Amino acid sequence: MIRLHHCPQTRSMRALWLLGEIGCEFEVVTHAFGRNLRQAEFLALNPAGRVPALELDGKTIWESGAITEVLCERFPEAGLGRAVDHPERTDWLIWVHFAETVSQHTAALTQQHVALYEDAMRSPVIMKLEAARLGKCYAALDARLAGRAWLLDGGFSAADVSVGQAVYMGRHFARTEPFPALHAWMERCGERAAYRASLPKSDEAPLYTQHFYPAWDA
Repeated sequence: MIRLHHCPQTRSMRALWLLGEIGCEFEVVTHAFGRNLRQAEFLALNPAGRVPALELDGKTIWESGAITEVLCERFPEAGLGRAVDHPERTDWLIWVHFAETVSQHTAALTQQHVALYEDAMRSPVIMKLEAARLGKCYAALDARLAGRAWLLDGGFSAADVSVGQAVYMGRHFARTEPFPALHAWMERCGERAAYRASLPKSDEAPLYTQHFYPAWDA
């Protein structure tokens, strides 16, 4: 039994997209983003009170990078991971976990633009600084993707899922159009059925109510 605990437009989208790419049977429990994740019932699944949490064969896994590695090892036939002795293993690990480098800046921007409910709480300096740092991540990805269809020469993998989800969230704050290789890659990601299936459903409340949040000035 595989059950994913998920909030739309959060890091749990990585696991949802990856499960779709694997093509295995799984259930999704969708939670509202907020204090309900701090309740004892959910904390028993993820003590940090965050998504994702993945129930797998009677055990619970949290942290999206760990979930990615476990699922790729569990379903090697999907070809989304790279085995320990594979020549692309190191690069695969680097890019799978680079998703969190991207996401730390997006998380800061999400807090500033979305989570804080009064303008006096927001910092234009933090917003501009984090958006610039997100742009540096985009530049690194653009350089990697120049001349490549996917992050690894061996083809589409969970690295593309992990980073693609991070950039999906990042695009709410920093545009990819100035980075042509990255932008084209995101367009390719967007054509995948599993990616589209991981997007918020019409009856689900999105975390982001705007497609883009420009830098805010005091």
